[in-house]
Order: sequence, then C-alpha cells, then structure tokens
Amino acid sequence: MRYSSEHKAQTREKLLASSGALAKRGGFAATGVDGLMKAIGLTGGAFYGHFASKDELFAAIVERELSHSVTLLGTGAGGQDKLRRCLDIYLNMKHVEQPDSGCALPTLGPEIARAGLAVREQTEHWLVRLQQAWGEELDNPQLAWALLAQCVGALVVARMLATPVRQEEVLAASRSLIEAQLPENPQEY
Repeated sequence: MRYSSEHKAQTREKLLASSGALAKRGGFAATGVDGLMKAIGLTGGAFYGHFASKDELFAAIVERELSHSVTLLGTGAGGQDKLRRCLDIYLNMKHVEQPDSGCALPTLGPEIARAGLAVREQTEHWLVRLQQAWGEELDNPQLAWALLAQCVGALVVARMLATPVRQEEVLAASRSLIEAQLPENPQEY
C-alpha cells in the first residue's frame, strides 16, 4: 500500500518528535529502532522508509531540537527582557524534572560529542546562531558563549543531584551569576 507524501511527512514528524523525547529521556543510543517505531505505533521495518540509518535519524533530531531552541531562545523582538524570560524558563525546576520536553543539549550533549562530524557541524551551526543573537543583544559575543555554557552546565549539574533543594540551589546560583553579568537597564524595543 502506498501512502501519500503528506502522510509520510506526518509520520516522519511524529517519529522525530517521539524519538527526540525518548532520546532526551533515556539517551539516543540506548533505544533501538524497534523501540523508536513502537512508540508511534509502527513496526521497525517502516523506519527505513523515512531514514536510511539510525545515525541519519539522530542528525534529524539534533537539527529539529536545536532549530526549535534557536526559535524559542533567540532574542529578536523583546530584546533583553526576552533574554531574561528565556533564562527564567531554562533555569527552573520544571526544566530539570522534564528532560524529554526541554533542551536537547543537557541530555544529548555527550552523544552529540561522540557523533560524526556532520552532526557536530550541525550542532555548531545552531549554537552559533543562538550565540550570535545573544551576543548582538548583549553587545558581547564572549558573554553570550559564557551564558550558554552556564545554562547548559547548570541544568546538567541540577539533574545529577538527588534532592530538589540542591537542584534549586544550583539553578538559583546560576541565575544570580548570569543576572550580575547582564546590563542593568535592558533596552526597550
């Protein structure tokens, strides 16, 4: 039975969304093709109608997740006020407790670092876009890199800790450190 190109695109999107959530929850390498397909109600054999390999799926997940992050976290309209709101969203307990619906970097970063050059180049492309947006807003490209690293690192450390009180301490300390680096009077746009 042949499916329409629209049906195939919808299935591919469902596979990307589901696989991204599963990967962020338990790691991409830990989940097999059959498990990824079962999550959307299909057999493992159907996978190859959408991707040539699991590595190709991983590259597509990374692009989808990071492009979404750039859309959500990039500044643009709202300027530094938006940047501050993004930091509040990123450095909070909901984000710590729900890795499958949050940023891919804290959970998939080590797997991205071990991935092939194409995945790492794609990751670099999207991170540089975010860094440039923040760097322009802050008029400080180095600070933008430092803020990105601080945010991702804070989430990793908070998730490693066992108690919510300690997790909150990490998030609060990171927010405080970042706030001290931001200009006091955000520009209005």
